[in-house]
Amino acid sequence: MSWVVLFIFSLAFFFVLMFLLSRFVGYMKKEQNIEIESLRDTLIDKDNPVGLSGEELQKLKDQQAEAQRHLREVIAKIPVVQKDGRFQIDQDEIQRRKAAEPMNGSSGGDAGKDMPSKS
Repeated sequence: MSWVVLFIFSLAFFFVLMFLLSRFVGYMKKEQNIEIESLRDTLIDKDNPVGLSGEELQKLKDQQAEAQRHLREVIAKIPVVQKDGRFQIDQDEIQRRKAAEPMNGSSGGDAGKDMPSKS
């Protein structure tokens, strides 16, 4: 029966200490003008993992969308064929484009300069 009294006394002592701790933390927050973030505020937002403002986030999304569009355009220009279940660069088409480029007399820029030559 004495353990019940000891248990009640320890619970009361624990709650008194927790009350004093919460008062002390409240006093220190007010004294030092601190704001403690809640756990909900610290969780990472899946749409904004870096914590950017709304305008900065929209600007970043627009830049990424433009980069994706440009990447799709560039990839669409590369001739590919499917061999053995894998997509590979069509070397014959690249050679035909290189051969046709001087005949047309157009300087199409550096399209194909970085393409590997067939050895």
